[in-house]
Amino acid sequence: MSAPQSEQSRWFAEQVQPHEAALRAFLIAQFPALTDVDDLVQETFARVLKARAAGPVESPRGLLFAAARNLALDALRRRQIVAFEPMAENPDSAVYIDVIDVAETVSKRQELELLTEAIQGLPDRCRQVFTLRAVYGLSQRAIAEKLEISENTVEKQLSKGLRRCGEFFAQRGLP
Repeated sequence: MSAPQSEQSRWFAEQVQPHEAALRAFLIAQFPALTDVDDLVQETFARVLKARAAGPVESPRGLLFAAARNLALDALRRRQIVAFEPMAENPDSAVYIDVIDVAETVSKRQELELLTEAIQGLPDRCRQVFTLRAVYGLSQRAIAEKLEISENTVEKQLSKGLRRCGEFFAQRGLP
């Protein structure tokens, strides 16, 4: 083993690896929807080692937990955005349908544009909370921690956002 690799291994064994159990517990507690914590831990370790190779790391534990949190959030976002369905199990897929309903496509696009407009019309804090809940699916606790506000504030902002979006649609004669 060369000197730099030996130094890297020693640093990893002393500064990073002792936090593995706490990291796993953190990920399981904060992101119960994650199914493969082992892969996430390994990817986190790889990112921390890559950061260490690029330069000194002031707080290995802080970097470890921040990288893990970011990777977990990315995994949850990807899971919400991309739903994989085998083609054979979805005969109603547009791939099997010869005629695409243009009116339905336009209608859905207009609904999405209206929803976007409604959300953009919310006050800043309300919009942040509403987006984190509706788009990213974060829990009230996770939103409170991320925005450094109380869970009670998150609940009130969500209620306010729902009420204002409802009013927005009602003003336009929509259900």
